[in-house]
Amino acid sequence: MDKVNSSVVSEFVLLGLCSSQDLQLFFFVFFSVLYVVIVLGNLLIIMTVTSDNSLHSPMYFLLGNLSFVDICQASFATPKMIADFLSEHKTISFSGCIAQIFFIHLFTGGEMVLLVSMAYDRYVAICKPLHYVVIMSRRTCSFLVMVSWAVGLVHTLSQLSFTVNLPFCGPNVVDSFFCDLPRVTKLACLDSYTVEILIVVNSGILSLSTFSLLLVSYIIILVTVWFKSSAAMAKAFSTLAAHITVVILFFGPCIFIYVWPFTTYPVDKLLAIFYTIFTPILNPIIYTLRNRDMKAAMRKIMTYYLRPKKISEMPLVVRNSLY
Repeated sequence: MDKVNSSVVSEFVLLGLCSSQDLQLFFFVFFSVLYVVIVLGNLLIIMTVTSDNSLHSPMYFLLGNLSFVDICQASFATPKMIADFLSEHKTISFSGCIAQIFFIHLFTGGEMVLLVSMAYDRYVAICKPLHYVVIMSRRTCSFLVMVSWAVGLVHTLSQLSFTVNLPFCGPNVVDSFFCDLPRVTKLACLDSYTVEILIVVNSGILSLSTFSLLLVSYIIILVTVWFKSSAAMAKAFSTLAAHITVVILFFGPCIFIYVWPFTTYPVDKLLAIFYTIFTPILNPIIYTLRNRDMKAAMRKIMTYYLRPKKISEMPLVVRNSLY
C-alpha cells in the first residue's frame, strides 16, 4: 500500500513547443522580446497609475492591479520556457512542477475575478453615474482586489489538494512548455477520471461563471448606452469590442482546456500561450493605448524622465560636482 501511494518521479520532462532546432532559436528571440515588452509595458502602467494624481480613480486602480497580475502570470513559466529553447534536456523538478501549477491557477483565477471587477466598475460608471463615487469607493476597490486574490488562492489550493498526493511511478513526459494540470494528472499511476471531474468542477465552473458574468455586464452596458444616444452606443461598442476580444482570447483557451480535460490535444499547448503570454501583452494595449488620459499621463512621465534636465532641476550633490 505504501509503495502504491508513494511517488518515485523526481522530475518531469517538458517537450516544449517544438523539436525543430531552427524554430527553437526563432522562438527564443521572439518570446524573449515579448517577455521584455510585457514586463516593461505593465511596469510603465503601474508607475503611471501610481505617480499621476489624475489617475487615482477606481478604474485605474484596478488597471494597475491587472498589470501586476499580468507580470506575475507571464513570469511563472515564460523565463524557463525561453531558457529551455537553448537547452537540449528540458526538465523540471517535481517541486518545480507543483509550483508552476500553484502559480498558474493563482494568477489566472485572480485575473478572472479582477476582469469581472473591472467590468463591474464600467457598469456602475455608465449605468449608475450619480452613485459611482459612493459605490466604487477606495474601500470597495481594495475589497474587490482582495477578493480576486482570495479566489485565486482558494482555487489553486483546491487544485493542489488532489494533485500533490497523486502517485507518479513511471511516465514523466509532459507534452507542453510548462506543467499543465490536465497533462500532469494523466501521468499518475491510477485512473484519472475522478481527478478530471474535479478539474472540471473547479477550473471549468470558475472559467464559465466569470466569463458569463463578463458577457452579461457588457450586454447590460451596451443596452443602457443604446437607449441614450447612437453616438454613445458607437463609442461604447468600439471600446467594449476590444475588451471582449481580450476576454475571448483569455477565457477561450482556459475553457477549452479545463472544461474538457478528459482528452488532451496537441493544440492545447499552443492555446496555453494565449493566457500565459499573449493576454498579458494585449491588456496594456487594449486598456491603455486606447485610453486618452493614460496616454497623456505616459507622455508626461516619458517627457519628464527622458528630456535633458536643467542645472537648476538637478539634485544639489550633482550640481556641486559640475563645478
